[in-house]
This record gives sequence, structure tokens and C-alpha cells, in this order.
Amino acid sequence: MSPREVRLPVAWGELAGLRRESPGQPRVIALHGWLDNAASFLPMLPHLPGLDLLLLDLPGHGRSAHLPVGTEYGLTTHVHAVLDAADALGWERFALLGHSMGAAIASLVAVADPSRVERLALIETLGPLSEAPGNTASRLQQAVAASRVRGAGPSVRVFPDLGLAVRARMQANQLDQANARLLVERGTRAVAGGYVWSSDPRLTRPAPTRLAEPQVQALLAAIPCPVRFLGAEPAQSYFPEAVRDARLAVVPDATVAVIAGSHHLHMDQPATVASFYHGFLAG
Repeated sequence: MSPREVRLPVAWGELAGLRRESPGQPRVIALHGWLDNAASFLPMLPHLPGLDLLLLDLPGHGRSAHLPVGTEYGLTTHVHAVLDAADALGWERFALLGHSMGAAIASLVAVADPSRVERLALIETLGPLSEAPGNTASRLQQAVAASRVRGAGPSVRVFPDLGLAVRARMQANQLDQANARLLVERGTRAVAGGYVWSSDPRLTRPAPTRLAEPQVQALLAAIPCPVRFLGAEPAQSYFPEAVRDARLAVVPDATVAVIAGSHHLHMDQPATVASFYHGFLAG
């Protein structure tokens, strides 16, 4: 069964997503990576039968609304968005399937509201990005300066046709044409002269703060539910093997696997990735 488009009302606007309903089956919310969208999980969908699924467009991504002017895209904003989406569906408890930034958000949801998250299926990331305390002041300065820029802001690239946008995603993310097109078709909107990315340009601004690594590990140590983590080899520069292993060591109940692949391994190898998670998510 193909997923259907859904719109979920929230206090500041509307969250969009793709819904494959299987009443009475385990409930799962899938969270995509930074500047991706719900279509990121479409290749896995045929390999995840028997699950009641919501593939969510996070705020400012895909077809979800942008946050109001004057607000920021912090990780806690996304945590609230996930809980708001679950509330809109009437889901008290659910599992989370996350890729990259979506996996970081899923980790935080499990800590912030542990009574609601049954299990975590994480791809390529565990916990949020961290930073050495010595960078704290400069990061805040850069973030405030970027948010206070007045005027038209950076120019928006207009693609005369979707094929050019697909090629741009292929080059940026090491994706094949079919997978890049999935993300592009959900992640663009038509304008005069062609297409532009539908994601909020503010998503590319630097975050004003990041936690130090000991703080991240303290959060991960508080995850009460079972965790399954799948990483790609070679590891991403933002999440090197040493950091990955140190974080996994503090999670109370974690199962880990690493396979050869690229960052979007859930799109490149959907059957393999789904086989690692399906029984776990099905409970």
C-alpha cells in the first residue's frame, strides 16, 4: 500500500508527512536528516511490512511549514515537533526510526519524554553534534550575526528544470539518480522560471550553541529504551569512529552494526538496512 499525504496541525502551523496506516500494528515515526525530507525513507518502505508508519517532514523541510520569523531551528524545536505529531495522531507510545539529524532528534526525544518512546532505530548518528567549550563564544557570535543580517539575504538558486536539481543532489550527497529524485520531488516548489528548494533557508544558519561531548554522553546514558544503531563504513567526518564508539558505550541497551556504504545507506541499501531493523521495530 502506497503512503498517503497527511497534514498535522501544530501551534505554529502545519507538519506534513507520509502515512502508511496499519491499525493495531507497532507505531513508528521516521525522522529524516538535515535538508532531506520524508521521502528519504520511501526505498525502505516495501521492506518494513506490518508497521503503522508516519514518515515526517521536520519543520522547515519538505512540505512542512517554516517556523515563524524570529524563531530558531534548535534541536528542542524538533523534539517538540515529533511529540506534536504523535499527539496529532493520538499516539501515546511509539518507536522512532531516525537517519543522521533525525537520529540525533530521536535520541533526544527518548530522553526528554521517555515514557512515550518504546525503542530507537538509529542510522548514522547517535545524539547531537558536540563541540569543544573553547568554541562557545565564537559560535554564538557567528549565529547572532547570521540571524541579524538585513536585506534580501542570500540569492535563491532557481533550477530551470527538476533534472538540474536532481543532479545537484546527486553531487552533494553521493546519491543515485532515482534516490536523488525522490528527495527533489518532495523538496522543491515551483516558481517563475523553474524550481527552488522548499526547505527554509534559515536551516543553514549556524546553531548558537552546541553541547560539550560529556553533556551529550550524559544524555545518551539516560536513554531507557532499547537502541539499534547502524553505521556506514567509512564513518562520516562529523561523527568519527572514536566518538561513535564512546557514545555507544554509555547507552544502557544498544545493539550495533557497521556496514560498508555511504551516508544515505538506508536509501542505497534499503533491504539490508530494513532487515536490521524490522524485527526490532515490530517488537
